[in-house]
Amino acid sequence: MQLATIVGHATATVKHPSMTGWRLLIAQPLTTDGKPDGEPQLAVDSLGAGLGHQVLICNDGAGTRQLLGHKNSPVRWFVMGIRD
Repeated sequence: MQLATIVGHATATVKHPSMTGWRLLIAQPLTTDGKPDGEPQLAVDSLGAGLGHQVLICNDGAGTRQLLGHKNSPVRWFVMGIRD
């Protein structure tokens, strides 16, 4: 798990079938003091996070595949919570 800020969203006309119907967000991981930590990541979202929201993202590939219901999904990151 890692704290991140949503910095945008992505659209794709051609994508893996497991990604159909999922919102794709661009999440910038943050360090503990709120500074950017590495490159932004593409994450699927089912919670309704929006631009500027701070979220918890998880890179558990097995958990993501279970969430998407597709055992061969290439998706690695998903939004698991929105910070109040």
